[in-house]
Amino acid sequence: MAVNVAHKLGTGITPRQFMDSMEKNKEAFQSNYDAFKWSSDEDREFFESLKGKDVRVLILAADWCGDVLRNVPAIFRALEAAEVTTEVLVMEQHLETMDQFLTFGGRSIPVVLIVDSGGNVLRQWGPRPAHVQKHMAAFKQDNPDREAPDYQEKLLQTRKSIQQAYGEQHESAAAVIGELRQQLAGIAQG
Repeated sequence: MAVNVAHKLGTGITPRQFMDSMEKNKEAFQSNYDAFKWSSDEDREFFESLKGKDVRVLILAADWCGDVLRNVPAIFRALEAAEVTTEVLVMEQHLETMDQFLTFGGRSIPVVLIVDSGGNVLRQWGPRPAHVQKHMAAFKQDNPDREAPDYQEKLLQTRKSIQQAYGEQHESAAAVIGELRQQLAGIAQG
């Protein structure tokens, strides 16, 4: 079933407004944003080729989230190069939208929604690059009972594995850019 979020267009804040309003992780987010570098000219050229395409992006995010801190600065930079209209929907203010895009049945952010001007969701990405997300997928598969006595301990271990899998910021940014590029590839050709 196709999802339409036209009623959300124009209700978010700009990336700059999100960054300026951050109460948590502001300095680290800004540092990741400032340190962003393209891992290849091909990636930069791809995003620049999106200029003028019928695409907009909504990003469900919150300043307290470590995955937002890691991933969204690179996403902002790529979308700036593409000159794509981008809005941030702060998760707590848009729970009804968040609940349409759950990960493993839970509210995991960031979620990047790639939409056309009519609000039709063309693609989505998030909350983590695939090489990082596989750790949480394995955990969820192996630990379906949230009430199990060792659930929280195993979750803590999984979060440590996720931190390690992210690696250096430039490595995780390159992975995010590559996956976002894959999601946008069909749109760029259209």
